[in-house]
Amino acid sequence: MRKFIKQSITATSFGLLMLIGAAPEAPLRVALVQDAAAVIGRPLTPLSFAGVARRTTRRAIVYGGAAYSTSTYSQQQAATAQQQSATAQQQAAVAQQQQAVAQQQAATAAAQARPAGAPPIGAVVSTLPKGCVPTTIKGVQYQACDGVYYRAAFQGDNLVYVVAEP
Repeated sequence: MRKFIKQSITATSFGLLMLIGAAPEAPLRVALVQDAAAVIGRPLTPLSFAGVARRTTRRAIVYGGAAYSTSTYSQQQAATAQQQSATAQQQAAVAQQQQAVAQQQAATAAAQARPAGAPPIGAVVSTLPKGCVPTTIKGVQYQACDGVYYRAAFQGDNLVYVVAEP
């Protein structure tokens, strides 16, 4: 019986020693369970970055997930390049269209700036109105008559004047 009591006291004291540890931050400086020594983010811990990346790669390979092969990556890059090229072409077309609209608006504004009752551009007249002044614009000789410009031209053997926009 004495042997049994010694063995039970030894087992109990060993168990208590395993549970009790010195903890300087504890109120009695004794804690029943010590703090875990694992630091998150360190290698070989369950939440380490390397472990997460390794497991994700393994799952992607085993289950055919989102792992990219070299050919898939190059195909995706080619598709992106095509899309960027198409976008650039669209932007160029829009710029061309805007330029055409601007030219049309400038022509409309110039036509509206012409005096009332003036002949349309391209009209042919045989004689000039009174008060015309010869004017040279960009090396071309015009006759300026009250805001309307005429350019001399021949129609067969006859001298005529064509209404022009300098």
